[in-house]
Amino acid sequence: MSWFAVLGVAAAGVLLGVVLAALVARYRRRPRGAEDGPVSDAGAHAQLVLARSPVGHVLLDASTRILYTTPAAGQLGVVRAGLPHPSVAAAASRALASGEPVDVELRGPDSPPGLFGPRPAPMTVHVTVRPLRAGPVLVVATDDTEGSRLEAVRRDFVANVSHELKTPVSAMSLLAEAVVDGADDPDSVRRFGERLVRESTRMGALVSELLTLSRLQGADPLPDLSVVEVDGVIGEGLSRASTLAENAGITLVRGPACGLLVLGDRPMLVTALSNLIDNAVHYSPSGTAVSVSCRVRDGYVEVSVTDRGIGIPAEHLDRVFERFFRVDPARSRATGGTGLGLAIVKHVAANHGGEATVWSKPGTGSTFTLRLPLYRTEPDGHEPDDGATGGADPAADAGADPIDAGTPGVPAGGAGRQPRTRTALTGGN
Repeated sequence: MSWFAVLGVAAAGVLLGVVLAALVARYRRRPRGAEDGPVSDAGAHAQLVLARSPVGHVLLDASTRILYTTPAAGQLGVVRAGLPHPSVAAAASRALASGEPVDVELRGPDSPPGLFGPRPAPMTVHVTVRPLRAGPVLVVATDDTEGSRLEAVRRDFVANVSHELKTPVSAMSLLAEAVVDGADDPDSVRRFGERLVRESTRMGALVSELLTLSRLQGADPLPDLSVVEVDGVIGEGLSRASTLAENAGITLVRGPACGLLVLGDRPMLVTALSNLIDNAVHYSPSGTAVSVSCRVRDGYVEVSVTDRGIGIPAEHLDRVFERFFRVDPARSRATGGTGLGLAIVKHVAANHGGEATVWSKPGTGSTFTLRLPLYRTEPDGHEPDDGATGGADPAADAGADPIDAGTPGVPAGGAGRQPRTRTALTGGN
């Protein structure tokens, strides 16, 4: 929970205290079976403020009847049809019997929408039921959907890291035993030794990329920000991938120079672009080309990497930037992929105030685009005309498939484009 959320809950607690004071006083004074009367002006004002709080508050009597509730309690599913959720009512009874607070977690596909619209996943609501000395029971409910999601992501991450490290470690152990057993056979030693080197290199790459991803996801600002020439980043990225492409029979094609500038960390930008180019080479058949181009669009520099490879099914497009996600796990491991390359691209882009997007069609190919804020050098803030640099084809702006139209750009609003992301996610091929 953020500090702003904590402060909001604290402020709501103060206001709730005013309401509780009025309600508890009324609860003590009223005869058995009497109807509720109006609360004080202070309590009424506090109720108006609490009605806008995203935290749900409910006050129950000893019979678990509702004395007071806020709209958020209904939106979070704690109160339904004027009655407390059965799990909440049961927790209230336990709290009254023990005199101790009781925590409950509500979740499930039948949970209602949250305060800010429908949710793509079931809600998780954390509920604390606390008995008060005056007699009533206070119920406080908070939307913990995001916290639960992050906890699940952490668990998956630990499990994935353990699995990814276990594979090369196990292979290295078996290969080392084979080397020892074949000590009298130079050919066997050489063969197993070469495989041992490959596995150790793969494990080293995984650890290195884990450290890189950890730094990118940290709270520290980017170090050594400077004005970076996009053409230079493209040149170095292509240079790094040249040997890999040559061995795979892939032709690297560079678009016209764009002369654009961005503000950022040059080594990180080169790493991100290199990951995109390597990914394109790994998933392209021999004899095809991988092209890299750049242009300016809506105040952003777009560096696009286009391949004519196997493409990505539509159902996987929204997951390609997740850590350790692989469309084809066997192919990725065969090429030495760690499953972290595209996650690093996403976080590099987000840390520079940009985003990473993807367009793809199975059997046609894919276009990955790194979008970064344009650095303007002109005093009047003038920037190059959109699409006027990097040789972008106007057909892309018309919504045509970028590969079919012969352009490396991603069509504006085209299929498969991912929303801007500033955090979390979440590996890649």
